[in-house]
Amino acid sequence: MSLSPRHAFPFILTNQSQKEVTHNEALSRIDLLLHLHIESATQTDPPENANEGAAWIVGAGALGAWAGHDNEIAQWLDGGWRFIAPVQGMRAWLADRQFDTIYTGTLWRSGNVWADSYSIWGQQVVGPRQGPVPDPVGGAVVDQEARDSLSALLATLRNHGLIAT
Repeated sequence: MSLSPRHAFPFILTNQSQKEVTHNEALSRIDLLLHLHIESATQTDPPENANEGAAWIVGAGALGAWAGHDNEIAQWLDGGWRFIAPVQGMRAWLADRQFDTIYTGTLWRSGNVWADSYSIWGQQVVGPRQGPVPDPVGGAVVDQEARDSLSALLATLRNHGLIAT
């Protein structure tokens, strides 16, 4: 059987009998992978009562029917588990966490946003991390409260990773 290079969709071959089997297999894979919806990416045991078509990312050290399929996509279909290996750059919506995950080629990365900058309506609001902002020094005793407030603000910005330490 000839397969597509990225997602292993089966191709219909010339003079192939039962073309509908190959065609339906390709449609099943497309149905799963198009706007990939994952129930969870942390389970290592297959759920006992999975809904038809539901899918999970198999957690590390999986057991039972999922054993040996770590990081693969497990889908319950036609009364059994089918597994699809992810490809680098694949994205999926994690229903239990309510955000996306992306496959790096070795693992699924979730919860972090990777970008050069963030813009809202074309206005950059966060860019690459800049150098450290020095703590305030000097001044009279009267401005000690201002220095303390500025120091607390700078510490918070550093803790959030918005400025270097």
